[in-house]
Amino acid sequence: MKPTINIIPFDKKYAKDFYILNREWLEQYFYVEPFDEEVLSKPDQYIINQGGYIFFAKLEDQIVGTYAFMPLKNQAGFELTKMAVSPSLRGHKIGQQLLVHCINFAKAQKFEKLLLYSSRKLENAIYLYNKFGFKEVQLEKDLPYKRANIKMEFDLNK
Repeated sequence: MKPTINIIPFDKKYAKDFYILNREWLEQYFYVEPFDEEVLSKPDQYIINQGGYIFFAKLEDQIVGTYAFMPLKNQAGFELTKMAVSPSLRGHKIGQQLLVHCINFAKAQKFEKLLLYSSRKLENAIYLYNKFGFKEVQLEKDLPYKRANIKMEFDLNK
């Protein structure tokens, strides 16, 4: 049974949850890169103030998931980034609910496209992105993340 969550926009009082949720999954699967630490410590400066968005999945009074949109440099669209779900609630379809919200929000805002960077090591995440219509595209040479070995796009004009 999937828990009933509310997806809410960024509020500074949840900045610590954004940090903790993202650090948990990074430490579980990879390591925290210096750039990650900087962005996670100051999400309002690096995401919100740059024209991006952050959303939280809230279950009762607890923040249990998050994701962010960062505007792409030199092209129209946003990077879907910093998606994380509380380890104790993985497998409860919270990630799917966040992804549905993500796509619906992007369409409502008339974003042109979404892209994301991930790792093939995250098989469940890659499966989910494919299921929702993200398509693998060519990776560029100068990647923003050392851990990334797959780039995917979602064309919102279709």
